[in-house]
Amino acid sequence: MTGDLPAEVYALIGAELSEPSIAEAHLVAGAIRAKHGPAVRAILFYGSCRRARTADGILDFYVLVDRYRAYHEKIGPSSMNRLLPPTVTFMRVGPSSAEVAAKVAVISLDQFARRMRRTAIDTTLWARFAQPATLVYAADAAARQCVVEALGDAADTAAGWARRLVPSMRTYAELWTGLFTLTYGAELRSERGDRPLRIYEHDAARYDAIASALRVPLDEAGVRRIPLRSRAAWAFRRIAGKALSLARLAKAAFTFEGGVDYVVWKIERHSGISLTVTPWQRRHPILAAPFLLLSLYRKGAIS
Repeated sequence: MTGDLPAEVYALIGAELSEPSIAEAHLVAGAIRAKHGPAVRAILFYGSCRRARTADGILDFYVLVDRYRAYHEKIGPSSMNRLLPPTVTFMRVGPSSAEVAAKVAVISLDQFARRMRRTAIDTTLWARFAQPATLVYAADAAARQCVVEALGDAADTAAGWARRLVPSMRTYAELWTGLFTLTYGAELRSERGDRPLRIYEHDAARYDAIASALRVPLDEAGVRRIPLRSRAAWAFRRIAGKALSLARLAKAAFTFEGGVDYVVWKIERHSGISLTVTPWQRRHPILAAPFLLLSLYRKGAIS
């Protein structure tokens, strides 16, 4: 490894990335590669389905690419993704009797790596990938090494912000739960109050090992005062994070490939009510939205 962190950090992350994954994750990765070919440098599987080792839900992936134009083919989507990554798509793979649903975020390998560093304004990516992930595909050894080093930076960035901002760090549990509380607060979505603790407890040994490998010191003194400079730096990122989330939501209205299918799939999964989507509705999701809502209302899927 050519990174600046202790070798133990890269060893832990490398082993984690190589852990066996569920068959459905490889099925989706194969479908992505079949469609986009050499444009794909690496595919990461992460999130709740990875933690639970189940395909009963939506599988989450990040696809890391070399050039956006090679992946998207058209200049419009390529330019929008370069300006405000990632672009998210929804796909379903496999026969209807065993269909797998997946949400796929696409970003260049270079932009992915830059957003893992402590200087990054956007907290979303490093906070997500300070958590466990599986590398279900890497184009070559160089791509794999880039991913390992990027995820090492994500863990280092998370630990660095925890040292600056978490008022009590007597244990690694306090470090990680305090950090995740901060990062969830920088996003638009609301989470249950115990979500940070549940995330930590699911892989407590892993998080403790990462913090130990990064040589993060614990503080037995108890609650400490957070410097104004650190609070100001985080406040800036918190505001920027929410603004970026809003911007991505606006972009998704025009670039979320399969977005209509995603909404319909979610409603069918939770209500049991199915809805047929026409090709025109898929091509024009904003114009189709009122008609879809009316159909769902008539069928009792929404009230």
